[in-house]
Amino acid sequence: MSKIIAIANQKGGVGKTTSSINLAASLAVLEYRTLLVDADPQANSTSGIGFDPRAIKESIYECIINDVDPRDAIQKTETPNLDLLPAHIDLVGAEIEMINLNEREYKMRAVLDKVRDDYDFIIIDCSPSLGLITINALTAANSVIIPVQCEYFALEGLGKLLNTIKIVQSRLNTNLDIEGILLTMYDVRLRLSNQVVEEVKTHFQELVFETIIQRNTRLSEAPSYGVSVIMHDANCKGSINYLNLAREIIRKNGLVREEESNKAIVNS
Repeated sequence: MSKIIAIANQKGGVGKTTSSINLAASLAVLEYRTLLVDADPQANSTSGIGFDPRAIKESIYECIINDVDPRDAIQKTETPNLDLLPAHIDLVGAEIEMINLNEREYKMRAVLDKVRDDYDFIIIDCSPSLGLITINALTAANSVIIPVQCEYFALEGLGKLLNTIKIVQSRLNTNLDIEGILLTMYDVRLRLSNQVVEEVKTHFQELVFETIIQRNTRLSEAPSYGVSVIMHDANCKGSINYLNLAREIIRKNGLVREEESNKAIVNS
């Protein structure tokens, strides 16, 4: 049974898709079978991992609306252990089509239940909105990661998202946890970045991940090559940051394998 993690923030430009792709790739590189689910109509996770959304015939949309088996839509990526359940532009219309469906908030959960035994982790890249597709992702997930950029207005809208998470927890998914708040786009040279880190840590304390994602040219370049940053440059800061995040999540969930524990003892 896999751990399903939604990556959500209705604010755009906070590193949601970057984090979805690179966390999924990092978990895969650490030999955990991982599925990346693109639940954003912009389909940036789909293109960012090397697929043309316009060429996708079966996607998360067909799985939700037409009951297509997700195994018929899932694509293997170039990264070993990493699969993709892609999106395309039709997902824009899914929210309208879902309004009159029974159990409309549970459609994505029903889709992922069919494949969750095939993976160790399922990472859902949510759209920058709090619409029905994002509600579906939060209802399907065990936990949610909230990326927050180390820039001005970082905490803007966060209260609204946390309120939505509370509503989902009380009405739709009592098992939903906050996996953590992830600080992104950190620039060590900027006083503002350091102020935001302090402010978020003061507000949210133990909810904030130890790992902070730094601004990194390689990280920005990778999607244009259709690969994760690890496949683009395994030694850059971006790769190291996301591998550290993956290890932190594995550790936090008590999923460290015996051979990895032994490696850690040897390396310590």
